Amino acid sequence: MRNIIFALILVIAAFLVMDFNSRMTELKYLEAEKEVVQDQLDSRLSTKSALETEIAYANSDLAVIEWAYQNHMAREGDIPVIPIEVNQATSTPTPRPLSTPTETNNFQEWLSLFFDRKE
Repeated sequence: MRNIIFALILVIAAFLVMDFNSRMTELKYLEAEKEVVQDQLDSRLSTKSALETEIAYANSDLAVIEWAYQNHMAREGDIPVIPIEVNQATSTPTPRPLSTPTETNNFQEWLSLFFDRKE
């Protein structure tokens, strides 16, 4: 009878160890998943903050003034200046004369190499 109770306790302990092992594996998986979701949340929160900043700027008076100036509008009291293109004649460049090389024979070239004189 004692052996049966001991065997029963060993079987129950084995099941408990296997259950503990599977729960630990699931815990590691869920912790990894939590890190991925936390990174996504941080990214979305930074995007939200950037968008809120852009919305605040777009609703400001400074953004309206910049938009108006970019679209060639003027405020009361501004003096708009419209640049006018002036037709100017473009000057034509003067061509430079090309220099013509002088022809020398081989004997003169050899002499100038050895005796350092130009003939």
